[in-house]
Amino acid sequence: MTCETDPPGQAAPVMRGLAALEAALPTLPLTPGVYRMLDAKGDALYVGKARSLRRRVAAYTRVGQLPERLRRMVYETRSLEVVTTASEAEALLLEANLIKRLRPRFNIVLRDDKSYPWLVLHEDHPYPQIAKHRGERRKGSSYWGPFASAWAVNQTLTALQRVFLLRSCRDTVFDSRTRPCLLFQIKRCSAPCVKRISEADYAGLVKEAKEFLNGGTPSIQKRLAAEMEAAAEKLEFERAASLRDRIRGLTHVQGRDRVNLDGVGDADVVALHQMAGQSCVQVFFFRGGRNNGNRPYFLTHAKTEQAPEEILGAFLAQLYDDLPPPPLVLVSHDPKDAAILADALAIKAGRKVEIHRPQRGDKRAAVEHAATNAREAIERRMAEGAAQSELLTGVARLFDLPDTPERIEVYDNSHIMGTNAYGVMVVAGPAGFLKQHYRKYGIREAKPGDDFAMMREVFDRRFGRALKEDPGRESGTWPDLVLIDGGAGQLSAAREILNEMGLHDIPLVAIAKGPDRDAGREWFHQTGKPPFQLPPRDAVLYYLQRLRDEAHRFAIASHRAGRSKAITRSELDEIPGVGSALKRKLLNHFGSARGVRNAALQDLEKAPGIGPAVARKIHGHFHPTEG
Repeated sequence: MTCETDPPGQAAPVMRGLAALEAALPTLPLTPGVYRMLDAKGDALYVGKARSLRRRVAAYTRVGQLPERLRRMVYETRSLEVVTTASEAEALLLEANLIKRLRPRFNIVLRDDKSYPWLVLHEDHPYPQIAKHRGERRKGSSYWGPFASAWAVNQTLTALQRVFLLRSCRDTVFDSRTRPCLLFQIKRCSAPCVKRISEADYAGLVKEAKEFLNGGTPSIQKRLAAEMEAAAEKLEFERAASLRDRIRGLTHVQGRDRVNLDGVGDADVVALHQMAGQSCVQVFFFRGGRNNGNRPYFLTHAKTEQAPEEILGAFLAQLYDDLPPPPLVLVSHDPKDAAILADALAIKAGRKVEIHRPQRGDKRAAVEHAATNAREAIERRMAEGAAQSELLTGVARLFDLPDTPERIEVYDNSHIMGTNAYGVMVVAGPAGFLKQHYRKYGIREAKPGDDFAMMREVFDRRFGRALKEDPGRESGTWPDLVLIDGGAGQLSAAREILNEMGLHDIPLVAIAKGPDRDAGREWFHQTGKPPFQLPPRDAVLYYLQRLRDEAHRFAIASHRAGRSKAITRSELDEIPGVGSALKRKLLNHFGSARGVRNAALQDLEKAPGIGPAVARKIHGHFHPTEG
């Protein structure tokens, strides 16, 4: 079958794509579900939901009625996979999860996959600790959030210390204190570690802090004001001054927010702005009536022909895939399938979730403020992108590259006295540093300190895998330029390694430090060309220095992480079935791994949380010939 809208020479691909879809149609049910279109390699091209899988997929077989983006998707489709669900709302949740995990080329994809910071109050201690938190939750703790950034959660943590004087130190530090720390001196902690406050009074502070985090600021402020007046009447001026400082702290917290939603406890404000083919969504998080910060999100594959309603609907589904939705979501556009989306979020939250586009009042003003932030974020990104484009054009001219590089890979090594050696790769392109593509390679075979052998091992692993997985270089993950740290010797060795692998065409440059390792005096080495330097204030020189310094920073960070991991390992890590929690109990009881090793079976059995079976396993590990 050839459609009039087919590009020249595309009849065969269209036939294959249509044939795959038409072959799947008879077996597809008329029930809700999620479908995945796969290419020849089995990678997901597109993930979609449907009220009726058969009818939705049948629509793709009418190629002449599809927009260009979807026609290209059909051209590349070779197979189809489906999963049925009980409802369209459940299909939407599954679709969002698969899109975030698979990142298909023809879907709108939320790039930001960072975890969100939360505040946690560890209440499994007589004097609960307030702290930042990322990752899994544990029993015995209360959580508040999410916060838009680490900065936002730090601001709230500081406010809680200033107003409620809660401790932020770890239990091990708390247990070892013999006198108050600096936080007590600057009135950020009540020093429960040295009993400067009773357990009952501290519990009262904890109760007030929880009330504050749940939106009860006005009642707390009135209560503190009454206590301050009563203390002043009793001539307890030191206590009155302390209460005054706490009231000032609360006032500071209330006055810090530029945007407030009076009468709204938990809500998110979500606004979309499109410009020059880019889409940015700005989200403000309100919890307990307070602004927990805002965060911009840039979407990939959000094309200009796609309506804002479609883009916002896809964004919200993915945003709340790993984030609990609040009761109210205020939006700048009515998202596509808003009712189904609200039902899906309600399923996830276990309560009603309202998606509302306000028309007037404070809520409308909050949405407009978020939209302004989205527009400014796109403008900043475009300005940075223009500058980045100029720098990459300069790099292409400097090193005689055939085209402006889309992917630059920079390599470096790090070790100290031959231990914990790592080789690293950092990646940069038109969007700046691409940290999701960074890689670190623990050196396994090369002798640490032998830079040539380490470089060979890193190149063998990086490019050997690329040749195996993508020999046709179609994935976009092959470098347009490789930078290494070193001079003519390193360049010659690296070129030889790449040539042995048949990679003669990958441009390679070595950056050697100048005299006395002065920045700005670097020498650049290329095969077949004399080394050269750039003027000290050259913009391209600054850019290349940033690339090299980022690789060096990542190499050192990788080395330090590996060294810390090695230092913290102990004999207990080698005992099967002894996890981190059990190891902590053993160390707290016996004081060290040596103490555990030397303990008698009876002593192990008496240790809290161990038990006879585990005690025998631990004792048998250290004393295999006994019993």
